[in-house]
Amino acid sequence: MVTVVNSKADVLKAAQALSVNLNAAKGLQEVMKSNLGPRGTLKMLVGGAGQIKITKDGSVLLSEMQIQHPTASMIARAASAQDEFTGDGTTSSVMFIGELMKLAEQSLAEGLHPRLIAEGFEIAREETVKFLDTFKIHIDDPLKEREKLVCVARTSLRTKIAPNLADPMAEVVVDAVRTIKKDDQPLDLNMVEILHMKNKLVTDTRLIKGLVLDHGARHPDMPKRLENCYILTANVSLEYEKSEVNAGFFYSSAEQREKLVDSERKFTDEKVKKIIELKKRVCTEENKKSFVLINQKGIDPPSLEMLAHEGIIALRRAKRRNMERLPLAVGGIAVNSVDDLDVDDLGHADLVYEQSLEDDKFTFIEGVKHPQSCTVLIQGSTDHAIAQMKDAIKDGLRAVQNCVEDEAIVPGAGAFEVAAHVHLEQFKRSVEGKPRLGVEIFGKALLVVPKTLLENSGMDVQEKLLRVLADRENKQKVVGVSISSGDPIDPAIEGIYDNFLVKKQMLGLAPVLAEQLLLVDEVIRAGKSMKSDGGMQG
Repeated sequence: MVTVVNSKADVLKAAQALSVNLNAAKGLQEVMKSNLGPRGTLKMLVGGAGQIKITKDGSVLLSEMQIQHPTASMIARAASAQDEFTGDGTTSSVMFIGELMKLAEQSLAEGLHPRLIAEGFEIAREETVKFLDTFKIHIDDPLKEREKLVCVARTSLRTKIAPNLADPMAEVVVDAVRTIKKDDQPLDLNMVEILHMKNKLVTDTRLIKGLVLDHGARHPDMPKRLENCYILTANVSLEYEKSEVNAGFFYSSAEQREKLVDSERKFTDEKVKKIIELKKRVCTEENKKSFVLINQKGIDPPSLEMLAHEGIIALRRAKRRNMERLPLAVGGIAVNSVDDLDVDDLGHADLVYEQSLEDDKFTFIEGVKHPQSCTVLIQGSTDHAIAQMKDAIKDGLRAVQNCVEDEAIVPGAGAFEVAAHVHLEQFKRSVEGKPRLGVEIFGKALLVVPKTLLENSGMDVQEKLLRVLADRENKQKVVGVSISSGDPIDPAIEGIYDNFLVKKQMLGLAPVLAEQLLLVDEVIRAGKSMKSDGGMQG
C-alpha cells in the first residue's frame, strides 16, 4: 500500500482509531466517577511547586489536570464548556460520554456501523430533550420561592463541599442573588463581591448586606469606626500632579518659591476643601452623622491630613468594580467631579469599621438601607480550604442564577435519568431498523448517573437500581435514589432539585461529542517537524 501521508506520521486505522477514542473516554470516566454526588470522594492535586488543591468539583479537576491524550483533552474541553455556560454538570457530562462510548463498543464489536449508532443517538437525544421539557417543574416567580432556590443551591453545593458547610452556604448564595436582582434587568453576578480573609473557620463564612473593601484608611489619625455615616463615592484625583508639559520655573527669592509651591497645592486643596464643606453642611451636631470618602484615584498625604482633621475616613485607590458596587449597595451616585456636590450624591450606611489581619486591613460597610450589591466573606484557616469554598460559592451562585433565568427546576437524585431511561425503553419500539440499537444504548447510558450515585454510597448497584426502575415503571411517579439507603425516594420531599439548564446543556453537548468520536476512523498525528523534511512522500 502506498501512503500519501508523510511517511513519518503516525496513522491509526479504523479499529485502532476507535479503540483509542473509546479508551480515552473510558479512562476519563474512571477518574471522574468517584467524584459524583454528595458521597463522592475528593481528589488532591499537587502542582509543580508543591501547591495543593483539594477538590471534587469536576470543572476544577479538568482544568487543573494536565491531560496528554488528545481525545481525553477534547472531552475535558467539552465538559469545561458546560461549566462556563451553566456552572455545573461537568462530572455528569464526562460520565455520560464515557458510558455512551463504552456501551457502543459492544455493538461495534458485533459489526454494527458507527454511523447507524450515531443516528440512533441523534433520535434519542431529540426525544430526551422533548421529554425534559415535560418533566421539568415550572416556577412562576423563582425569587419569591426562597425555599426552592435554597434546595437547588444545596443540591449543587453538596456535591462540592461537606454537607455541614453546604447547607448554610446555600442560604448565603440565595440571599446574595435575591439582594442583587433588579426588576427587568438580567442578573449580574459581578455585583456579588467574593472576598476571603485568612482567619477563623470556614464555617464562619457569611453574607454581608453591604460591602467589604480589601484595604483600610491610609492615615493613622483617621477614626477606625464610624456610625450613622454618609458615604461619598468619588472618582477624583486628590493628589498633587505635575504639569503635563516639561516646564521649568525660575525664581529669584525664597518668597517666590513659597508662592509657587502654594499655588501648585492650591488646586488640589480646593477640591479637598469642597468635600470638607459638604461634610460640614450635612453632618451637624444635631443629626450626629459622620462622613466617609471612598475614592477610586489617589489621595496624597497633605489631603489625607486635612480629611483626618475633620474626622473623615478616607479610602483611596478602590477597585473599579467596587465603584460600581458601592452606589448599588449604599445608594447615592459615583461622582467624577467635586463641583456642585449635594446631599443627593451621598449614600448611607449605619456602620463603617476597619478590621486588621496581620498586615492587611479590611473596611466593612454594613447596615445599608436598600442594598443591591453585597459581599460573601469567605473565612478559613488554610489556603486550600478558602480556594475550595471560593469555587463552591461561584458554582452555587450560578445554580441560583440558572434557576431564576430558567424559571424551572428538575427533580434531582438521578430522577430525570431514571425517567428518561424508562421513556426511551417505550420510545425505541417506534424506531425502525438498526438506529433502534443506538436509542437503546442512549437509554442505558443515561443510567450511569443513578448507578454511580449508588456506587459512591457503597450500595449494591444492580439490586437497588432495579428497584428504582421498577418503581418508575409501575407507578409512573418521579423517583430518585437515596444516597443514604439506596432505596427509591421522591426528590421533592427530600428537597433535591437540579438545574433545568444543566441537564439541557448536558444533552446538547455529550451525545454530539460521542457521535463525533465514534465516527472517527483514522487518526493521523503529524507534527510540523515531520513536514519540514521532504514534505509529502509517495
